[in-house]
Amino acid sequence: MENGPLICPKLRPVESVFVQDPTHGHALMLRDTEGIAERAVVLPATLAAIVARFNGARSYAQIAAEASRAEGRSIDAALVAQTAEKLDAACMLDTPHFRARRRDAIEKFVAAPVRPAAHAGGAYPGDPGRLARYIQEECLAKAPPRAHRGAMVGLCSPHMDLWRAAHGYGHAYRALSEALPAGVSVFILLGTSHAAMRRPFAVCDKAFATPLGALSPDRDAIRELADASQFDVHEEQYLHKREHSIEFQAVFLRHLLGGRAATIVPILCGLCDVQASGGDPSRDTLAESFILALRRVVERRRGRVMIIAGADLAHVGPRFGDRRPLDARGQALLAERDRRSIDLSLARDARGFFADVARDLETRRVCGLGPIYTMLRVLPPSQGERLHYAQCIDPEEGSIVSHASLGFYADA
Repeated sequence: MENGPLICPKLRPVESVFVQDPTHGHALMLRDTEGIAERAVVLPATLAAIVARFNGARSYAQIAAEASRAEGRSIDAALVAQTAEKLDAACMLDTPHFRARRRDAIEKFVAAPVRPAAHAGGAYPGDPGRLARYIQEECLAKAPPRAHRGAMVGLCSPHMDLWRAAHGYGHAYRALSEALPAGVSVFILLGTSHAAMRRPFAVCDKAFATPLGALSPDRDAIRELADASQFDVHEEQYLHKREHSIEFQAVFLRHLLGGRAATIVPILCGLCDVQASGGDPSRDTLAESFILALRRVVERRRGRVMIIAGADLAHVGPRFGDRRPLDARGQALLAERDRRSIDLSLARDARGFFADVARDLETRRVCGLGPIYTMLRVLPPSQGERLHYAQCIDPEEGSIVSHASLGFYADA
């Protein structure tokens, strides 16, 4: 018989970070990267020991006893029950209530012809005029012109919010604006799935709305991927619903293109068990069938296709569960560690890059592993160049998200 939330609560695979909150001070924030819950839940950090034990196998009394021992203070079952009920109401627990909401959300997303601009007005300006000015003045204009390198065929860009990563985006998309071939009309957008995936990739066949206008899907390319892959590439397309890693690239791309006609192939890269285990993705039958299909899509459109990966690098510090922020020496060591991964990317060593990042994935938490690896596997012959690197440091508690902008230019 299925255990309900009032017996053995089970937390869904949600993102857990520590933040400073006006009400709770040091707080635990739970965010639904799957996009089913309407909003994040913020709890006092003192409840983290309770929430961490919501695994579906412990009763309220067991959780209270274990959390009490771990925290060195008395925690009663009533507090555990109250916490579970709050999280269930917010769709953070795996319960019949959540599953019903999930079915409804998936049905609505599948039926909709357009994927809305989910983060407009939050992570970037929602007003078209203000957004265009911000991109032009705070991003592109702040990046220096680059020496001519020929036609760009691939780009790695940040996927942080525009406010924090303005310079990174500026370097990436100014370089693209200066080296985008006139004949390119198809953009393959590779993004990180911040939600857990059951399949290695998820393709979305909807138009992506932005405040500056929509980008239409390339249905021919998507059909080729669907036909050649050994799994349903649309099975988890609903994960695109609130995923920001591709949305932010669509915003910059629409601004850059203006009225120029173009289509996109939006792909979330999870790589599933292979990424978690650190194995060789080329030995995973499902993942490899998709990557080979994507490579053929690129080869058949040589000269007309551009590959863009929205990918950040490290996530370290108290926000992500570390005990303390990095000091100056730690930041320098992180930059050197990131540099080794970046150099493998620039050398287009897909296998070496994957193995290098997988080695400390649990501690460095590089969330761009999937899209960068996939890009390296399908790029046409090209030379890589580092355009920009930055560590975005939280001014309050010192946590860091690092990112790099990389350009790949066609061999002469």
